[in-house]
Amino acid sequence: MANNALKIGIILGSSRQGRVSPQVGEWVKQIADQRQDADYEIVDIVEFKLPFLGEGSGQEPGLAAWNEKIGSLDGFVFIVAEYNHSITGSLKNALDSAREAWNNKAAGIVSYGSTGGARAAEHLRGILGELLIADVRVHPTLSLFTDFENYSTFKPAELHLTNVNAMLDQVIAWSGALKTLR
Repeated sequence: MANNALKIGIILGSSRQGRVSPQVGEWVKQIADQRQDADYEIVDIVEFKLPFLGEGSGQEPGLAAWNEKIGSLDGFVFIVAEYNHSITGSLKNALDSAREAWNNKAAGIVSYGSTGGARAAEHLRGILGELLIADVRVHPTLSLFTDFENYSTFKPAELHLTNVNAMLDQVIAWSGALKTLR
């Protein structure tokens, strides 16, 4: 990609042992990379070792690195697991650990859970609005019952490919438009 290409972060929204978000994120990235319309990268919140908001000195290296990474991106695809009808605590903490770095950017959501992660995605949409992130309409939902073998090995149905590409179309369009505001 050229240096002026949009940079889209695929945010892994779970930190739990045995999580499946890396499998889902890699799948989205493989689809995205075939498009050649932006630079896509996986951003794993685990790697930043973020302290809980309000704990620590606020000077932890992970916080600075997290804010720098989020600030360097033009848009996002959130890989969202549904835990107890909402997003994970680690994703909420990661969202709260940056503020202005999120502003005036676009995001898509790929969710998974027993109901396709739909309830978590709806909670996430409210948070994204507060952070001035424009979330796109197309929302691929993955079922733990039909898209995962033994709830742990990701085996997506072919039908999801259309929704992922439609979501990425919207993320690219909105990310490009919102870049003019920054």
